Amino acid sequence: MTIFTIDSENNIAAHASESEITDKGSEQFTSEKELAQLVAAWPGSRLVDVWNGIPGLTPVKRFTSRRLAIARIWKAAQSHASGEHSGEAASRLGQAARKPTRKQQAHTGRKNTKQAQVVTLLKRSGGATLQHLMRATGWQAHSVRGFISGALGKRLGLKIESFKNSRGERAYRIG
Repeated sequence: MTIFTIDSENNIAAHASESEITDKGSEQFTSEKELAQLVAAWPGSRLVDVWNGIPGLTPVKRFTSRRLAIARIWKAAQSHASGEHSGEAASRLGQAARKPTRKQQAHTGRKNTKQAQVVTLLKRSGGATLQHLMRATGWQAHSVRGFISGALGKRLGLKIESFKNSRGERAYRIG
């Protein structure tokens, strides 16, 4: 079992046995629970000093809670003792481990929205007249024209064609 010691200068050392401990004035612990009991009376600034004294970790100014400080110090002491973060890897220890980013799925849009209804109507080969779009959405003429220009043309980047159909009515379609 590894025995950890904290000396008066807040340095943590790991020892394989009790006989290896040279500084008899240092405080000892072997588990996270023992560490918590040991540091119960310490001021928060000493916990910060202990953390900042561990090589390869990103220095902190304060911890959000004592429990978090104890957990982080225990984990760092264990990994440092096992040699996981020695040499080159020690400089990367303090960097936050990033979770792998989720692949962004293509936004297919919601179904049964007025925008989806308008796009469906405009995709037809004959397009849709202004009156037809007004009936489908319940909007007034100026709202339909603004939606076609703003939401579809500018925001979604769709190419909207405006033309007159065989009856001479203004019609729109996605080109």
